[in-house]
Amino acid sequence: MTHDTAAGPVALSIILPASNEAALIGDCLSAVLASDWPGSLGAVETLVIANGCHDATAERARALQPAFAERGWPLTVLDRAEGGKLGALNAGDALASGPIRVYLDADVTVSPPLLHQLALALSPDTPLYASGSVRITAQGAASRAYARFWRHVPFMVNGVPGCGLFAVNARGRARWGAFPDIISDDTFVRLSFAPRERRKVPAPYRWPIAEGLAALIRVRRRQDAGVRQIEREHPALLANDDKPPFPTTRKLALALRDPLAFATYTAVALAVKLSPQSDQSWTRSR
Repeated sequence: MTHDTAAGPVALSIILPASNEAALIGDCLSAVLASDWPGSLGAVETLVIANGCHDATAERARALQPAFAERGWPLTVLDRAEGGKLGALNAGDALASGPIRVYLDADVTVSPPLLHQLALALSPDTPLYASGSVRITAQGAASRAYARFWRHVPFMVNGVPGCGLFAVNARGRARWGAFPDIISDDTFVRLSFAPRERRKVPAPYRWPIAEGLAALIRVRRRQDAGVRQIEREHPALLANDDKPPFPTTRKLALALRDPLAFATYTAVALAVKLSPQSDQSWTRSR
């Protein structure tokens, strides 16, 4: 990690909405601070939008401001009484000054090369979207099994899903104004770009999934509701959907290789299908 107390103008802004994330915000921000970022590119600006918090999220984020300042990187913490991720994203965008915007969830930890690779991928003067190589993590037995199968879903292998982290350049950010009131902000942004305009960089980042079957079902139900909402309210974006098929033969091969993972993934999918009511409220990914 290179320290540069005169990092120069902001080259990249990280917008980090956080609601009651006191237990995780320190690790998330420390990973950002440990980035291998050349000082010659300018500064990395981080905007933590603590929204509707009832814990020490804002205080723990502010505790890292001296370390960010030592590197010449501004760390701003905005403590909003109002809850809601979309409001937090819009508040962060209103404060951001970098031409490249990285939208980062508080439970995600980036690897050191990621920010630089995103900046390089987004450097052309054309509208572009980018993300890293997601590493799905889980703790409990059910979630670990679900993650083992999910890692092999063609969309996760071949696409640029942007789970918990996605980035756009200035021309790309001009594709939409304020974030609309939607469930799935990552799907909305990804589908605002044609497949040829999306870039996956090799640097990884860690993204935890929900813990336990009940939580997995709630999150999967919400994900499906988010997709249906986009189909209903933003149908023009569907022209950019390029999810590859998941052939039955491939599913069966995976089932033979890891029966528990297949059974867990199938049980969650069936539970959502048999009880598809949507949950519009915010649901943690953990």
